[in-house]
Amino acid sequence: MKAFDTISGAPQPSPLSGLELLSYAVILVDAELAIRHANPAAENLFAISRRNLQGMPLVRLLGRLPELEPALRTALDNNWSYSAHNLECTTGDNVVHHIDCTVSPINVGSARLLLEIRPIDQQLKAAKEEQIAQQQQVSRELVRNLAHEIKNPLGGIRGSAQLLERELDSPALREYTQVIIKETDRLQELMKRLLSSHRMMQPGLVNMHEILERVRSLIHAEFHDIRVQRDYDTSLPDITGDREHLIQAILNVARNAAQALDSEKERTHKAEIVFRTRPARQVTVAKRHYPLALELQICDNGPGIPEAIRERIFYPLVSGRESGSGLGLTLAQSFVQQHGGTIDVSSRPGKTCFCIILPITVSDSGKAKEDSQ
Repeated sequence: MKAFDTISGAPQPSPLSGLELLSYAVILVDAELAIRHANPAAENLFAISRRNLQGMPLVRLLGRLPELEPALRTALDNNWSYSAHNLECTTGDNVVHHIDCTVSPINVGSARLLLEIRPIDQQLKAAKEEQIAQQQQVSRELVRNLAHEIKNPLGGIRGSAQLLERELDSPALREYTQVIIKETDRLQELMKRLLSSHRMMQPGLVNMHEILERVRSLIHAEFHDIRVQRDYDTSLPDITGDREHLIQAILNVARNAAQALDSEKERTHKAEIVFRTRPARQVTVAKRHYPLALELQICDNGPGIPEAIRERIFYPLVSGRESGSGLGLTLAQSFVQQHGGTIDVSSRPGKTCFCIILPITVSDSGKAKEDSQ
């Protein structure tokens, strides 16, 4: 029913009309904590229409929140306001939201409390990214300095072993000098890999699907029994990046997956890696907002990352394989971060998925359109 001005007879706006324009979610509940109104932002946040929200118990929407329910009852009984921060609620479709919630008493129709709900998942993600970046920077600097300290005497060790080998007449003794030389060469190659992430970028316009095809051919050549599936969105524009760095980053992730599949014992399924590309819209990466980004997923159906190292999988010298150097994923993360992107992983037995987000700038999109004309 519309409200009318008693003097002019003109229809008056509903007291709830202002809530429709707010960017954050607002929910009104009655004395029984049943939902009586939800604005469009609430519909978007919880992916439920207001028709379905109408009359729904609040606990069904937000799940059981021990710290919030008593506060709501107190707010009703005493006409108090209340604020809660960083609540973790699980909706009916098992989606977890981190929210800040402010409760205010009102008296509009049957509604008695107004809940302002602001999602903070993006803030937590940004804070986590910043913390991880700082930790990785410290780790990389430590390893880089260590690599320099190790690299310098290796040349002397190798040269001394070669000189010693010339003075030895016994072939049996020369075998020992060959061990020294080969192990020194292996350490030098390891140091080279540790220091390679500091090469200056050489950016240019690159096509991600061409890079993926290159990596795919390399994986096929090295691991004959592993199938690499493609699921590409070919409408994605080219991006600005260092071709060699991107190839190396993706190859490190894909090879890590292939090695895990190759070492899996008693496998009853076909070993498979999937390259998937999709557009990601309205993303925030390293505190910068981008209307469009490229999302690359590299997924495999292997044994998964051991839980003991899952949180440290990108740290230098951390590996799930006995023969692994623990540098491949560290370098991949470094190269992705140099491109202003992020790399993350989710893993369980039977499915491990690395997700790389690379921003697409306006110049990238514009240049790609020009090239296609």
